[in-house]
Amino acid sequence: MINVKENEQLSILNHSCAHMMAQAIKRLYPNTLFWVGPVISEGFYYDMDLQGEVIREEDLEKIEKEMKKIAKDGKRISREELTREQALEMFANDPYKIDLIENMEDSTTITCYRQGEFVDLCRGPHVETVKLLKNFKLLKVNGAYYKGDSKNKMLTRVYGICFENEEDLKQHLYELEEAKKRDHKKIGREMGLFMMSEYGPGFPFFLPNGMILRNTLENFWYEEHTKENYLFIKTPIMLNQTLWETSGHWYNYRENMYTSTIDEQLFAVKPMNCPGALLVYKNELHSYRDFPMRVGELGQVHRHEASGALNGLFRVRTFTQDDAHIFMTEDQIESEVVQLIAFIDRVYSIFGLSYDIELSTRPEEKYIGSIDVWNKAEAALEAACHAAGKECKVNPGDGAFYGPKLDFHIKDSLGRVWQCGTIQLDMNLPERFDLTYVDKDGSKKRPVMLHRVIYGSIERFIGILIEHFAGQFPLWLAPRQVVVIPVNSEVHGEYAHKVNEALLAAGIRSEVDDRNEKLGYRVREAQMKKINYQLVVGDNDMNGNSVTVRKHGSQESVQMSLEDYVTMVTEEVKTKKLFK
Repeated sequence: MINVKENEQLSILNHSCAHMMAQAIKRLYPNTLFWVGPVISEGFYYDMDLQGEVIREEDLEKIEKEMKKIAKDGKRISREELTREQALEMFANDPYKIDLIENMEDSTTITCYRQGEFVDLCRGPHVETVKLLKNFKLLKVNGAYYKGDSKNKMLTRVYGICFENEEDLKQHLYELEEAKKRDHKKIGREMGLFMMSEYGPGFPFFLPNGMILRNTLENFWYEEHTKENYLFIKTPIMLNQTLWETSGHWYNYRENMYTSTIDEQLFAVKPMNCPGALLVYKNELHSYRDFPMRVGELGQVHRHEASGALNGLFRVRTFTQDDAHIFMTEDQIESEVVQLIAFIDRVYSIFGLSYDIELSTRPEEKYIGSIDVWNKAEAALEAACHAAGKECKVNPGDGAFYGPKLDFHIKDSLGRVWQCGTIQLDMNLPERFDLTYVDKDGSKKRPVMLHRVIYGSIERFIGILIEHFAGQFPLWLAPRQVVVIPVNSEVHGEYAHKVNEALLAAGIRSEVDDRNEKLGYRVREAQMKKINYQLVVGDNDMNGNSVTVRKHGSQESVQMSLEDYVTMVTEEVKTKKLFK
């Protein structure tokens, strides 16, 4: 999937198209006032106050027709520079533009862009003429609070995208349709993986099939971390205010935390696992011989997210982070990060996921520690990335408040990018919590700490995998791996159960469908449920102790001995082979 913001030409095209959409809307809804219309990775949007009128999904076609008229008319787009007084006079009747102008610094050059009768404040740049904006599509409409604040008025937000040619637009729309088919909320419901309830917005319920998937992912996590010499802990879900003040979360993250009063003390439900891990470290004395000390926790956290931002498993209010905190000496940073990158690479390859790495540096505001420490930490991460043979793109100002990080952006089967893994180098929290270790010379020194996740969150990673595999998971992950279907339940039912028992004994998730339904119906249903293998057993199979194997998505059937089939699928599970 294209990322419009990463392509300068597409970015300009989409920003220009946003203005053309606003012009069309102004013609159709004359009282409309516009807030902002930025370019985003998926195209563009415009926030607007329709002054009592409503735009629905079915109205988008009408707006598109008006946009096509504007593009055909072919007006040039012109840039104008304004003084503050001229800008205030031009938009005197528009409180949204007045607010923008009044919040600009005095040194800011105020510019607007004009096409025909439409003009709006904008930094630009834009294309030369609306003739270049023919290949567009309006995608959806929803609500958005003015300035993103729920205390403010709800505005209307219309999304769209624009391409240079019709072929690229068609390809993009095809990919969007494919993404809709892979919607994890839809597939999750159909496969019985998870549910949501109005009694807990943003708090997912995992169903039996979803628990098989989740437990398999968690067991894999423990197995792989055991190979890497991690220790495992479990820390409390609530800790008191004093701890969060020490960690800095109370001052930097308070608006996202849930709190409760216990014994007249204020407690917070943990939004992150790191303070608990720091307390575990402080529970006993440590020597340089203990390092690197790798401590893992599948820790459930809670974060308050705006209700409008909630989205299936992708944006929830409680989730399980696959956290680990690694304590080490300063001279171990590079080797540990290099090893960690190789570990993350190995895990992602199991799922067929490629990735890019971003180095996120110190935020401009809301950070703890000195700039010198930040500079040192950023340089150490960059050096480690290069030592691991990986390139990293710098993402200025996007580090955590306690340290810089390497973010791993995975790419799914549709080319969409998701930020999952992260390695955060922290020289600040060990200072705040007064962590020490005894060095070779007997002196006390401060350890360096790494925060890291690979899945990111179990819930979100499951959502990504659902869409990546379109619900057709590799055999080792699939909640329902095999279904045995007797041709005639009365004649072949007993043999079908014998086959099923052999598979269950081998650790394969198998079941028998011996319902009194037509064979074709049962086979089609197994395909719809995305069960990896259907074993249809009839006379020949019963007489030859064999099975007729049909792989999901295939029209072909292959007969093989039961023994060979059990060997084949157990090997497929063991090697975590991708299902193709």
